[in-house]
Amino acid sequence: MPEKVALKGLAAADKYYQDYGLRARELKKQGKKVIGYLCAFTPAEIITAAGFIPFRIKGDVDEPITKADTEMETIICPLVRSCFDMALKGNYEFLDGLVVPHACDSICRTYDIWKYTLNLPYSHFINMPHGTDDASLGFYREVLDTFRTSLGKFAGKEISDQALAGAIKLHNQNRAKVKELYQLRKSSPPLISGEELTKVLIAAMSLPVEESIEMLGDVIAEVKGRGGLSARKQARIMVIGAQVDDIAFIKLIEDSGAWVVADDLCPGAREFLALVDVSADPLAGLAERYLRKVKCGRTYREMKGNYQEYLEDRFGHMGRMIDDFGVDGVVLYIYKYCDPYGFEVPQIKSYIEAKGTPVLYLEDEYSMSTIGRLRTRIQAFLELLGSK
Repeated sequence: MPEKVALKGLAAADKYYQDYGLRARELKKQGKKVIGYLCAFTPAEIITAAGFIPFRIKGDVDEPITKADTEMETIICPLVRSCFDMALKGNYEFLDGLVVPHACDSICRTYDIWKYTLNLPYSHFINMPHGTDDASLGFYREVLDTFRTSLGKFAGKEISDQALAGAIKLHNQNRAKVKELYQLRKSSPPLISGEELTKVLIAAMSLPVEESIEMLGDVIAEVKGRGGLSARKQARIMVIGAQVDDIAFIKLIEDSGAWVVADDLCPGAREFLALVDVSADPLAGLAERYLRKVKCGRTYREMKGNYQEYLEDRFGHMGRMIDDFGVDGVVLYIYKYCDPYGFEVPQIKSYIEAKGTPVLYLEDEYSMSTIGRLRTRIQAFLELLGSK
């Protein structure tokens, strides 16, 4: 790879977080092509296998949404509108292409607006099914094959199974590093704060996978070498929600007197911890991972067994994380107009509370102008946990 920022570990993560897109711009100047994408359901392995740089498009909670509101309805998810607003304002001028998966309606139904307005050299919509049965899995494998062929034409070369297998290996290594970093949150006190971890994962979204692996390894070594954080007893919080691509909310919780030690977020445990099974058919492995292993509210899971077994199938990974990370309370953080998670709230809340863990449900805009008003409710929740 061409020369990059000389900083290492947490300092490098902070640099790439503060100047999001810095490395992509550097690589663009070196002649690399950068493919932007929305949502954790985009199989970045295929982009890597094509020889391109996968770059996750994010919004900005500090930037008022202005230009996007001239193109999109304001009842669309504020995160999606912010991402589009950043693109319209030139923050992602280095992109050569755009990939959008069939995630939620706000992402899916705005693809044509993105495609028409940005008018990039390449764009592709991944028609990901919502079911997880065998027929849906077979269909999705063919959808991914279509994406591979389409991106290969843009790259001017065929994306071979061998190239895909190599990219899968790299992305699995990246996820293994993230899992190793998560293990450092289990101690009391944790070795890394939620704010720091969130910053690292956001930075990783903007890097080529090889450089992300290197950065994560440096962060792990640095964090292990410095010892624990504050030794005073603080509540251990898990945050559940959709995409949280800014440290503001996590920082708010930790500044209020808690540690964020676990999550079910993107970027976060939901996006990074599930691996692709290495098989003779790399597309089948990718289809299995993205359709069945990444558990998100946008995916329908057919009820099997009794109702409690159904809840365990949908939310059991959350319950296991609560136990594994010694979580005292859960904050369920949902954006306004986020229908997939909005509909999930009653069942997630009842499932977690039935396990004896208190839950605070918050609905918010994707904006720093509103996040401050959550402080009082978070502080009250932490006082409640302290009284138990």
